[in-house]
Amino acid sequence: MTFSDLLAIIRKHVITIAITFVVTVTAVCAFTAVSPVKYTTTTQLFATYNDASGSQANMSEQNNGSSYIMSQIKSYPALTATQTVLQPVIEELDLNTSASTLGETISVTNPDNTAFVNISVTGTDPTQTTDIANAVARSLSNVVEKSLYATGSRSAIKLSIVQPAVRPTAPSSPKWKLNVLVGIVGGLVLGVFAALLKDVLSKKIEDEDELGEYLSAPIVGRIPEDELLNETSPAVICQPGSPIAEDYRRIRTNLSFIAPVDDTHCRLIITTSTGASEGKTTTSVNVAAALAENGAKVLLIDADLRSPSVAKKLDIDGSAGLAHVLSGQASVKDVVQRYWKGNLHIMPAGPKPPNASTLLNSPVMVELLNNAMQQYDYVIIDTAPMVVANDAIIFVRRGGSLIMVCRRDRTLKHDLREINEELTTLDLSVTGVVFNCAKDNKKGSGYGNYYYYYSSNDSDTDKKKGHRLRQRKK
Repeated sequence: MTFSDLLAIIRKHVITIAITFVVTVTAVCAFTAVSPVKYTTTTQLFATYNDASGSQANMSEQNNGSSYIMSQIKSYPALTATQTVLQPVIEELDLNTSASTLGETISVTNPDNTAFVNISVTGTDPTQTTDIANAVARSLSNVVEKSLYATGSRSAIKLSIVQPAVRPTAPSSPKWKLNVLVGIVGGLVLGVFAALLKDVLSKKIEDEDELGEYLSAPIVGRIPEDELLNETSPAVICQPGSPIAEDYRRIRTNLSFIAPVDDTHCRLIITTSTGASEGKTTTSVNVAAALAENGAKVLLIDADLRSPSVAKKLDIDGSAGLAHVLSGQASVKDVVQRYWKGNLHIMPAGPKPPNASTLLNSPVMVELLNNAMQQYDYVIIDTAPMVVANDAIIFVRRGGSLIMVCRRDRTLKHDLREINEELTTLDLSVTGVVFNCAKDNKKGSGYGNYYYYYSSNDSDTDKKKGHRLRQRKK
């Protein structure tokens, strides 16, 4: 993974990162807020050599004494936590606790290569904490000097309190600044980790940039989610001035660069998807209308004989169609219908046949395509999803250009991978991709007001005209 890939993942899952960040910082702040306020104070002792004779020691004795102190003082932190030292403190201050419990609030250190002993005490009451620290220092000094080495005799080590504990004025914990900083850094780290984990575990395409990992085909169109797509008329008819209509016009322009089928002037376009409900039929009818709007002669064929949907999408009669032609029950002119304009013709699928694959592979289908490509500028074939059947491959082998329709949060990655492997095995490729439900970056840009020359009356007139032209071609 490159740095740019990481940035792409972060950008794609920015909401996940934001939620993780907020939850982490909130949790840290809540934990800090409910944590008990504690105070810490420290008293400091210094160990010196105490000559047993009481006379001034010579240099040799002083050196030996210093070595003795350094060897003994290392054990004083552990000595401080014993009952011998702490029980007198409990009795002196009349504390309602045990020596072991009191020892948990005490921290004793001996800095390296020094004769200092630092006793720190932490508690909820600053005054009592100070009293305990000083009492522990006195008790440790008393144990070392009077009872540790030789009962009734003078100890060779003397502990003097050089820095008594003072009453703390500010709590030592919780540390708000440190905790908030940890929460911010931890929230960012956890957010990025959550984004990476979500990206790895995600089974569906969530961003158009992911398509390049599975298909080596350009994106010829991005269609955002819009209620207009649920209409029974294409966007260029019911709302010609809308941004959605312009998106399909952009697809129309991109498709115009596709090479025509050999020995014809016709471009054969096959639309399919990996699975159901990804918008292939919506794409087919809207692209067909956009091409016809530009003056091209267009034939839209519903070749999804297993689950016909073009007739329903356009609200036209779908009782007779391609299935009747392929089975010899009707001629092409009997089932083709004009829609909206005289140059836009629709061939519904008709009733579901039991042998869809056989009919689509029949010589009649070949003849139908050959004749259509001699009469039309564009022939658009809406086929079954690839996970259902590979009918699209039949038409691609006839010289067609395969347009794969994918939908955000719907197209499965493993399906797309398997389809790409199948096409690669057959030495076929996807010509272009239409990405549905793309994140709309046009909101708030004034883009929708650009097509000011379309009035609402024009839109209503075109819509009514579309309904008048939904009649069977004579």
